[in-house]
Amino acid sequence: MQATDCSVCEQRGEQKTGIVAASGNIGRLGVNTTGGITREDHRSVMPKLPRSLVNKIICGDAKRILQKLPDESIDCVVTSPPYWALRDYGAKGQIGLEASFEEYIETLCGVFDEVKRVLKRKGTCWVNMGDTYSMQGNTKGRWSGYLQSKRSTRAIASKATRPHTALPRKCILQIPARFAIEMINRGWILRNEIIWWKPNVMPSSAKDRFTVDFEKMFFFVKGRYYYFAQQFEPLRNPARLQRPLVTPQGKKKRVYGDAYVSAINPHTAEASRRRMLRRGRNKRCVWPIATRPYRGNHFAVYPPQLVETPIKAGCPKGGIVLDPFIGSGTTAIVARVLGRKFIGIELNPEYVAMAQKRLARHA
Repeated sequence: MQATDCSVCEQRGEQKTGIVAASGNIGRLGVNTTGGITREDHRSVMPKLPRSLVNKIICGDAKRILQKLPDESIDCVVTSPPYWALRDYGAKGQIGLEASFEEYIETLCGVFDEVKRVLKRKGTCWVNMGDTYSMQGNTKGRWSGYLQSKRSTRAIASKATRPHTALPRKCILQIPARFAIEMINRGWILRNEIIWWKPNVMPSSAKDRFTVDFEKMFFFVKGRYYYFAQQFEPLRNPARLQRPLVTPQGKKKRVYGDAYVSAINPHTAEASRRRMLRRGRNKRCVWPIATRPYRGNHFAVYPPQLVETPIKAGCPKGGIVLDPFIGSGTTAIVARVLGRKFIGIELNPEYVAMAQKRLARHA
């Protein structure tokens, strides 16, 4: 896959990675909300993001940290927030252990209200999210939990934090869909609902349903016009495009594969055929990406390939990628490899240190 070079906000310079404590340096930055002319619109005055935050992982509450960032200072957001009722990460104030999924969605969307504020007018936002099954009544100590939960006891919420719902037991709660609808209600534009298909998903012990082998990723934007570098994938059947679309008899019949097509311009159609053979087709919304093991003390690490496409498509080279729930640091690593800057936020100090070590290894 190749991304077209249509950068609208290219920034320069590289800084060393580091940790910034929420209660320390960030509170004394004196954030300036003026200045910073971008190349996407030479007449637009954009706020300036302090250089001390760029290529850093900030330890603290996501919403509180975001409130200290200037308006429209981030090019792209790629993240996977904690899923509801799945794991206890051992951090006070963590998202995901709310008493109800309604409260969870309200809390999470409150964070994304701040994300929307700090995201540039032409920025993009990508959110990976999984679903949960309902609990109700007497469960006799059993926990149905997440659609594809880990077997490690450290990955599953404790009995004291297992919330119940009013919905029938065993019902999928449709939390990703509810989250997406609430985001739309708050002014976001949902451009795509992407399916992350896991070809190597772990078998499920359930015998009364099918094994769930996917999660969703939502692609949000703030307005009708935004940065997007088209991405491509290989043609499934390139042989169908080996022969010209226009028949030798003339313009009355034009062939695509074995089907006859009318009402097309023969010149542009032929150019499109050659272009598709050269670069492939527009990328589809089902992404087959295998999960990858991680030896560190973190149970929700998504594979780097999952965030490569969003960063290539939604962030110009040299732009800044924000992950408000950065966890083990995968988003930061991929952003740096692809020539983008990053800002990460993580509540758990242990995960901040873990992400820092990963970044050092990939330097």
